Amino acid sequence: MSKGCRQNQDKKQSKKFRCRETESDQQPFGELKLLVTDLDICGVVFTAHTTVMRENLQRKREDDEESYREQRLDEEDCDSHSSSMEAKSSPDLESIGSGTTTKRLSGSRSRTRRDFLTRFTDSERFTENLQDWFGLVSENHDNKPVFEPPFELVELQKFDYALEGVSFQQLTRMPNAVYASTSTSVEANAYLAVEDFLHAAVKSLWEAFWSQEEEEAVPFSVGCLFSENLKFYQAEKALALGRLDGLSATGVLLKNPRHPHGKWDHVLELALLRPEVGSRQPSLPVLGEALFYALRVLISRSVSRLDFSQSANCVFVLLVDLQYGGVVKVEGDVSKLDYDVNNVYDCAAEWVKNHSKISVSPIDRIWNKLGNANWRDIGALQVVFATYHSIVQYFGPPRHSIEDLAADHSSRVHSRRQERQLGDSGLNENGMFRLQQRTMSPEIVEVHEEEESSKVEPEPLMKLEVGSVLWLEDSNYQKGYQINQVLTNGTLPYHIASPVDEAGKSVFLYVGSPPSQLEPALEDMNLWYQVQRQTKMLSIMRQRGLSSKYLPQLHGSGRIIHPGQCQKPSSGGRCDHPWCGTPILVTTPVGETVSDMVNEGRFGPEEAIRCCHDCLSALSSSSSAGIRHGDIRPENVVYVTSGVRQPYFVLIGWGHAVLEDRDRPAMNLHFSSTYALQEGKLCAASDAESLIYMLYFCFGDLPELDSVEGALQWRETSWSKRLIQQKLGDVSTILKAFSDYVDSLCGTPYPLDYGIWLRRLKRNLSEDHGKEIETSG
Repeated sequence: MSKGCRQNQDKKQSKKFRCRETESDQQPFGELKLLVTDLDICGVVFTAHTTVMRENLQRKREDDEESYREQRLDEEDCDSHSSSMEAKSSPDLESIGSGTTTKRLSGSRSRTRRDFLTRFTDSERFTENLQDWFGLVSENHDNKPVFEPPFELVELQKFDYALEGVSFQQLTRMPNAVYASTSTSVEANAYLAVEDFLHAAVKSLWEAFWSQEEEEAVPFSVGCLFSENLKFYQAEKALALGRLDGLSATGVLLKNPRHPHGKWDHVLELALLRPEVGSRQPSLPVLGEALFYALRVLISRSVSRLDFSQSANCVFVLLVDLQYGGVVKVEGDVSKLDYDVNNVYDCAAEWVKNHSKISVSPIDRIWNKLGNANWRDIGALQVVFATYHSIVQYFGPPRHSIEDLAADHSSRVHSRRQERQLGDSGLNENGMFRLQQRTMSPEIVEVHEEEESSKVEPEPLMKLEVGSVLWLEDSNYQKGYQINQVLTNGTLPYHIASPVDEAGKSVFLYVGSPPSQLEPALEDMNLWYQVQRQTKMLSIMRQRGLSSKYLPQLHGSGRIIHPGQCQKPSSGGRCDHPWCGTPILVTTPVGETVSDMVNEGRFGPEEAIRCCHDCLSALSSSSSAGIRHGDIRPENVVYVTSGVRQPYFVLIGWGHAVLEDRDRPAMNLHFSSTYALQEGKLCAASDAESLIYMLYFCFGDLPELDSVEGALQWRETSWSKRLIQQKLGDVSTILKAFSDYVDSLCGTPYPLDYGIWLRRLKRNLSEDHGKEIETSG
């Protein structure tokens, strides 16, 4: 070892010693405060103080020795074969690194969890404790997935649209699986390829969604996990030291020069490289190891000083081989884990069985035969989507949301069609053909060769005009509906119709996209939310017994019955007719939208108070079943006047309703809540906040908002200057008071007190002819 190297080590060691001495000197006096009070009478203060000081000096000496061993390992140019690589020590016992502090556990509880991690080091013993549980959950799923997937197909489609302008480049190729058994270097090259794949993913995601400057450094590092000491090392350095057999995983971590070998609370996600992952579901050894590492990350985060922008109770683990890959998502509250340091593996297994939620994606192909990643295919896309969510946990919502980037898709399609001189005939905003009616003719049509081949004549669209009759096929009946009016909510068409057998009754009729010959994920997402998803939510409301006149009622749903003979092969299939299998949703009651009322000047203070009461009553009913609306805007509130003594408002448009944690609300720059724009989720008061924005904009002009940042800035300014309260105060004092109340709850977990505000709003309405107002179902 050179003289300069030894001097640098001595300086660093001395500095570490002084820092640790300061910490340890502070600790004994804090522990002895109560001890001195109790023992002073007995005259044993000096003895007790001496004993504790001796213990802390011993602890400090042990810490210094551990620090010195780590220093030797870091100085690779001085001693690249340090024996500390083979010592079984847990990096979780290191002092917590820099980061914004947040609420901490008490000292004893934090120490217990660290001691638990010190003993929780053997994934095989942990997996053995899960054998009975895995067999139990697998026995009833012969040919079906055991666990639900972490992502829905429509989420991946939207993410795919957002990544159209993002460049990914894996430079280190994955070795071909054909030579896996004949070459000793295949596994080493595979670790290098996985490391480069993860680096390319986080770099491109950071630059596309979070980076503010073009040359901004990526705040992540990628390293391989060495199983002997559970520390992270760059793959090339570990392989150069001949430690290939000791590598167990590859991790994406926060970059921290103070901790070159990583800290477990800095781990964003882990990737396990295992042979033959390419099956429907991972085997117990692979899944058990993924759960083992996921639990270590969750426990480490629970004692971390880092301030997590999103919930820390979720971690993603990637499973990959030389061709295929998938995602394991583990969620759970580790405060419910029994931290018995004498029985760590049984306690950890019990937590997995009783307090965790596990999601496993389908295993799909990531790398082609040349070793290049298929970035735009479903296999790589779901892995990158998991990485995106992992970054969100540490850095919060991106500067450019998925919705913002996905919105450019339609403009790209338009530009492409202009380049090809195809025009815009028959396309919707996602670039897919709208529902079309093919005219069938028995005659032979003469083809004129002189027509330009570049001009494509559009096929006639299926237009539901006034007077048209649609027949709906359900499992139990067939019902016809005659179109009376064709309307639009600003982006999508819908209809007012009458049942053929009830001519005097009116219903809302929504027609979805026809099933595509391609993958279902390519169907129009907006129509899917309007028809299929809304059908699901209204069915759930009916099943859970929600009954309120302020909620829409499901009148019918099913598939369209097209003209002519249907040649579908089975009850679940479809024939070649373009209408075959098209979904339909029918709801009641029917009314005029608030948007139309505002445009015609018929939405005054009285209507505003009644609208606030009725929508709040609808939200009260739905929240009792754990359902939140997520898309409150003037087009989704209708005013019912036909056939009732007292007109009332109904909250419609439940396609974006949030029922589970993985559901995402609609993103609207004018009407979405602050929490929805920041986190992509709803808090307890989000729907009420959107209701306030809707009422506010009904009496004022919409501001020009072109980005999420601009929308958040407008909200911050408007609330801080009380512009919203002042505007609604000009309409009604009760609306001003309600807006003040909602402002106090925005972004907090506190629930809205529906009862008291429904009574107050009802009191303001009761003067209107003494009518009784229904508050909730």
